Amino acid sequence: MQNLKTFLRSPKIFPEEALKKDEIGIVTGLAWTAVGGDILFIEALKTRGKGKLLLTGQLGEVMQESAQAAFSYAKARAKELGINEEDFENFDIHIHLPEGAIPKDGPSAGITLATAMVSVLSQRPVRKDIAMTGEITLRGNVLPVGGVKEKLLAARRAHIKKVILPEPNRRDLEDLPQEVLDDLTFIFVENVRQVFPVALLESKATVENAKARAAKKV
Repeated sequence: MQNLKTFLRSPKIFPEEALKKDEIGIVTGLAWTAVGGDILFIEALKTRGKGKLLLTGQLGEVMQESAQAAFSYAKARAKELGINEEDFENFDIHIHLPEGAIPKDGPSAGITLATAMVSVLSQRPVRKDIAMTGEITLRGNVLPVGGVKEKLLAARRAHIKKVILPEPNRRDLEDLPQEVLDDLTFIFVENVRQVFPVALLESKATVENAKARAAKKV
């Protein structure tokens, strides 16, 4: 093993690993590929603008539609999600998938896209140890996805601890090796509103206000 680099030279492909810290606007998704599963990072950024949604990173048509659905969901439920409704008039949202040379498509990134948008709009960090897959409707319902076995194996390789899955995909766990079941914690959801309390931390302002209220009581 110690001589591998000598004989094979430096590796040209670096496997993705879990995020190192909780960050606003970056979510770990799970994707199926022709050679197995992989994790992907979906990034969201809020910039001054007029409420446009910008998508980059060679997203396929299906993923673009998922992003539009996620954006409409966040916009329609801004108040309950802790988002300032005026932000949709004063800011643009830029969604980007790194490794743009690799085309990405498929109906399984809806909840990941929605979480990235809600995170950046509400300024709530995303937990670094969570990955997710699932498609959403305009009402926020989470639809089942394919390639679950490959995606979960990818999550385990990347040292992910928790995975959010659509409730209908619970049956797919029957095909997984026991060691994978032991290493991962599974959270099953039927609506995307169940995702946010699990995947998002409280905003810095919320935490500071809570500390201030506690200090006053003392």
